[in-house]
Formats: sequence, C-alpha cells, structure tokens
Amino acid sequence: MKALQGKVAVVAGGTRGAGRGIAVGLGEAGATVYVTGLSVRGQQSDLGRPETIEETAELVTASGGVGIAVRVDHSQEDEVKALFERVKAEQNGQLDILVNDIWGGEKLTVWGKTFWEHSLADGLLMQQRAVHTHMITSYYAAPLMVERKKGLIIEITDGVDYRYRQHLYYSLAKISVIHLAQAMAEDLRPHGVTALALTPGFLRSEEMLDYFGVTEETWKEAVKKDPHFIVSETPLYIGRAVAALAADPAIAEKAGQALSTWGLSDEYPFVDRDGSRPHWGNYAREQGLYR
Repeated sequence: MKALQGKVAVVAGGTRGAGRGIAVGLGEAGATVYVTGLSVRGQQSDLGRPETIEETAELVTASGGVGIAVRVDHSQEDEVKALFERVKAEQNGQLDILVNDIWGGEKLTVWGKTFWEHSLADGLLMQQRAVHTHMITSYYAAPLMVERKKGLIIEITDGVDYRYRQHLYYSLAKISVIHLAQAMAEDLRPHGVTALALTPGFLRSEEMLDYFGVTEETWKEAVKKDPHFIVSETPLYIGRAVAALAADPAIAEKAGQALSTWGLSDEYPFVDRDGSRPHWGNYAREQGLYR
C-alpha cells in the first residue's frame, strides 16, 4: 500500500512548476489530488504559458494517484468556497493536505528597480495574487481539517528566512507566506492540524528551461550561462519532499517551521527524478552565496 493511499489533497496553483511537481509527487504516493489553477485547455491565464491543470491531473493519475482538475481563481472568495464545498461533498468531508503554491508574479516582478521606481500597481497585485489567495484558500480549507482534528497545510515560498530577496515586492510576498504558515500553526496546533512553509532550491521549472533555451534532457547546457544551475532540481523533488512530510507521523513537530527541499533530503530518503539529491544549502555555503 502506498504511503498516502486514501489521502485527499488540494494543490492550489498546480498548473506548472513546483505546484505540478507537488501534485505528481503526491500522486506517486497514492493520494487523490485536486489540482487547481487558471490555465485550462482552450483558455490560458494571462501568463500565456502552455501548461494546463488538466495535464497536471493526468500526470497525477499516470503516476499512481487520482488527479482531479478544477479551474479556480483563488483571488475570488466564492470560487474558493465552492471548491472546498465540492471536496467536502465528494470526499465525505475529508481533506488531509493543502498546498498553497499560487504565485502569478512572474510578469509583475521587474528586477533591478527600487520599490519607488517599480510599478506600485504591479507590486500590490503581486501581494493579492501570492498572499491574499493563500489566506482565502486556507480560510476555507482549515475547517474541514479542524473538524477531523488532523491535516497538513504547506505554504510554498522562496527561502527559509526573512532576509531581503533583492526586490521589495517579491520579498514581501515570499516572506509573508512564511509568517502566514507560522501564525496559522499557532491557531491550528490545538486542533491537531499542522501548518509549515517549504521552499525548493534552484527550481528547474518549465519556465526556467525555456529561459535558458534548454529541455529537461539538455538542461546541463544551461550551466554555461549560469554555473549555479548545476545544482538545480526538478519540480518533482519538492513533490517528493511534500509526500515525505505528509506521510510522517511526527509531522506536528515541524509546525510553524520554514523548511527546504535540501534540508529535508538530509532527513528523508527521497531523490530527484534522475536519482540525484541536489543540496542547494551545501552548495550555497561552499560558493559563499550566504553570509
């Protein structure tokens, strides 16, 4: 029997990147996974990417789980409420795992600009897309978990601390969800529900592969442009990290923490798609990237 057989998960923002990898990782472990997002076949989001939630759901099923695609705009409270009403009805009130990976800030972030030079409207929209959506989603998911006195909420972020991330609006979004996890953990702890934050390392997402003009098969060619890419990881790596967390009977001990794929790889035996175990933390220290 697979570790998460019979478990029910929602991956909010599961169209591509880490969200897709997480959905597939949970599917590998046998979970039923509701995959939400805006990009569906025949109707892309404003990011203009080709990936869809239907594709992710199909990958979940192919990996051994049950994938269910549901188009949801997580900035719209009524749509989020309807999503969890559907989960409650279809799964007899069961929701074991919520992963908040909604982002949508790719085209809103202009690197190299001070906050007063940057578009304020885009900076504020980034908070709406990447923070408010997480708050709305957890608001409607938590009662299902509290009712059953068990569950896990994971906030996907970038980094494990509060240091500046070279862009005020980006930093605010990524740091906010770390604190969101910490604060939710305190409210949820008495009810048997765990909340925590999790970051990937250098993510080898579909968009990053396109940026470097390589494929998953030829990704090492990109190291010529960015030597740090040698320690990049596929989205499945964080997916398997999430599956390991969800299967850990002592998960409550990690409530409120900000965790990383590389740190968890020291604790759990998961590997990346090619069998490797990228460790951004060790690499960054060796290269002097962190002070």
